[in-house]
Amino acid sequence: MVAAAQAMMRAGARTGRRAAMAYRPEHMKFGIFLAPFHRVGENLTLGLQRNLRLIEHLDELGFDEAWIGEHHSGARETIADPVAFIAAAAERTRRIRLGTGVLSLPYHHPLMVADRMQMLDHLTHGRAMLGVGPGALTSDAYMLGIDPTEQRRMMYESIEAILALLRGDEPVTMETDWFTLNEARLQMSNFTKPHLEVAVTTTFTPSGATAAGRYGIGLLSVAGASHDGFTRTWGWVEEAAEAAGRPTDRGTWRVVLPIHIATTREQAIAEVEDGYSRRAYIGDLAEEHQSKAFGEAFGATGLDVSAAVDEGGLAIGTPDDVIEQIEGVLERSGGLGGILCLAHEWADTQATFRSYELLARYVMPRFQGQLPRVLQSRDWFEGSFEHAFGRGGAATRRAFADAGQELPEELRPRADRFEDSKAPASADGSSS
Repeated sequence: MVAAAQAMMRAGARTGRRAAMAYRPEHMKFGIFLAPFHRVGENLTLGLQRNLRLIEHLDELGFDEAWIGEHHSGARETIADPVAFIAAAAERTRRIRLGTGVLSLPYHHPLMVADRMQMLDHLTHGRAMLGVGPGALTSDAYMLGIDPTEQRRMMYESIEAILALLRGDEPVTMETDWFTLNEARLQMSNFTKPHLEVAVTTTFTPSGATAAGRYGIGLLSVAGASHDGFTRTWGWVEEAAEAAGRPTDRGTWRVVLPIHIATTREQAIAEVEDGYSRRAYIGDLAEEHQSKAFGEAFGATGLDVSAAVDEGGLAIGTPDDVIEQIEGVLERSGGLGGILCLAHEWADTQATFRSYELLARYVMPRFQGQLPRVLQSRDWFEGSFEHAFGRGGAATRRAFADAGQELPEELRPRADRFEDSKAPASADGSSS
């Protein structure tokens, strides 16, 4: 597996185009994508507090970022304002970056989005990020009287306005059928230069990837890496960027993966099995509506976690299992800049927190440049007995002699063993 991790990966993100080698950052970003997913019937306040404690835990473990969702219906994804949540989380953390994951742009006037994020950039001392999308739940759009078929077009218009406001080159005047800007400008300067990071969400359609390429912003693949459109995602980015005359940067592409780690694969599967079978709320909705067709439409029937792991849809198992899954994502994508764990709550809180700890201890170092010098030092130490232990016995005898003391009897076997700079001989006469 180590050899596989160090081998060059195939590219192929775009049909008909092959790069010489896959992109691989020196420090891959790791974080979470927090919708969140709460059980109906639990204490809402405690659920939000648990989400905040999770981000504190990730900050202590050295995770790079957390992206927080916005939803207004369904009763499971209960963060209505990720900006307010981020402000609370920022006061509890020191280093982790915090992004909206994502703001549904058709629900907000672009001046309000830009102005609030600008203030959040200052409050967090540059740790804020703006993730945007068209809106995921049609039930939210229905309550607001928004036509779901118009949401992507509205998102494009809003992104254009927000970026113009953040860049602040000149006052922005813009009129659409749903917002107007008259000589609009932000009254605060940017804390982050040139401005805070902006990224757009994508699923299995080209719209998000097209926006990323067209406007030169980051990309959040929230549908995972197992669907058919995943390998084409970066090709869509490149096509839109080429048409707009913009460069592309794979380092700004993150992919959301369902991850859970334990000391054995069997334990990891057992910890998430019950929660995965409910599948947060799509499975619950299927049960509530007693509709097999509803469940099948959202992939929520016949949910076998072991089968999903075998098919590559879930990264659940040991640290080595998850490393292998991430390597597969890198190979299929041609390279990207970050992995975001889907904050699913399939396991209980203790097992979930332990999973993130195992990820930080044994998975993240493989992708963040922490191991090469450690492994080189180990190999040198183990391969050079003379440098590691040579003259150790003589040094011990000298220390006692300089103090005017005789070497204690119990230390003499050890001193004799390491008396010479050469490796001691074993019982059969060979070097040990």
